[in-house]
Amino acid sequence: MNNDIIEGNWIELMGDVQKQWGKLTGDHLVQIDGSRKKLTGAIQKSYGIAFDEAEEQMNQWERTRVKMLKAATA
Repeated sequence: MNNDIIEGNWIELMGDVQKQWGKLTGDHLVQIDGSRKKLTGAIQKSYGIAFDEAEEQMNQWERTRVKMLKAATA
C-alpha cells in the first residue's frame, strides 16, 4: 500500500485506522487527511513510541490490509 492508496481511500480507511489505533480521535483522523507521514507521526505521539516503531506498525497494518483485500477478491 502506498501513499496514493491511503490518500485516495482515506474515508474508507479511517474506521480501520481507528480500530487499529484506538487512541487516535476523529479530530486526529481529520487532520491526518490520508497522509501516511502524518498518520505515522500521530501514532508515534499518541502511543509514546519511537518513529521507527510507529513506521513498523504502519507497515504491518498495510501488509495485513493487502492480504485481506487479496483474499476478498480471490
